Amino acid sequence: MPRDIIFTTTAAKPPPTYSQAVRAAGLIFVSGTAPHDPATGALTGSTIQEQTRQCLTNISAILDASGSSMDKVVSVTVVLADEDDFPGMNEEWSLWFPVDPPARQAAKLPAKIPGLLVSIAAIAEA
Repeated sequence: MPRDIIFTTTAAKPPPTYSQAVRAAGLIFVSGTAPHDPATGALTGSTIQEQTRQCLTNISAILDASGSSMDKVVSVTVVLADEDDFPGMNEEWSLWFPVDPPARQAAKLPAKIPGLLVSIAAIAEA
């Protein structure tokens, strides 16, 4: 099965060991995306809402580069450093997916990374 690697400079640059996204089987698989600023690479925001917004902004840019979009997202995995941040994450989430939201799973980050509150991965229709 052919697959295409997706990369854009309008989203945070991934570490060299993984791709921002891969297009395969009619879907776009977006890697776990942290709230890094695309221009500086620095973590952005000190609140869960700000970091969630940056994660989703990065995912939106990756999907746009792939020819897809946020309205084609079918499944998302949200990983939180602190489970108590779920309501704040959900507050920002609701602004991005006000109707017919994608399937979603939430989990806890396996290790504490200083300043990192959330990481989000997504699957969208191509």
